[in-house]
Amino acid sequence: MTNYNDARFPGPDPYAPLKDVPSFGLTSTDIADGEKLPDSLTGDDATSPQLAWSGLPEGTKSLAVTCFDPDAPTASGFWHWSTFNIPVDVAELPAGAGAREDLGVGAVTLPGDSGQKAFYGANPPEGHGPHRYLFVVHAVDVEELPAEEIANPTQLGFNLYFHSLGRAILWGWYEN
Repeated sequence: MTNYNDARFPGPDPYAPLKDVPSFGLTSTDIADGEKLPDSLTGDDATSPQLAWSGLPEGTKSLAVTCFDPDAPTASGFWHWSTFNIPVDVAELPAGAGAREDLGVGAVTLPGDSGQKAFYGANPPEGHGPHRYLFVVHAVDVEELPAEEIANPTQLGFNLYFHSLGRAILWGWYEN
């Protein structure tokens, strides 16, 4: 994994205030870690990337997947994708799975900052400079987080703070 804390990007490290947890394998046929995102992951017609993980920490009972832009011109970044209660026997999401609220595996997808319960592609404001897009798979210590109590990505993040056993990050950048 390349370091996503790079002087080209103005935003903070969103994972710095969280507890340190082990990483595990995360790959994608659509994202080259630390490189510019392909057009298929950008704009209004974007599809979610293929993601595959391995080597989950012992005790993992479910997974969550998020995509966050810490460089958005807001005080709170921009959530592009947030889904959880992915069964632990799922080891891969195919490209485009983020168009379905349940990812095709019975997961829960929250509305992101776009308002959509789906993956929303990279689309930084023109002239604002490059933005990072952090695709993160979270290994969770419970089979299900309480979906009825989690209304947005921030609340999911709060729950993940207490239930994450591991975190794998794959990132790319994009600029309009």
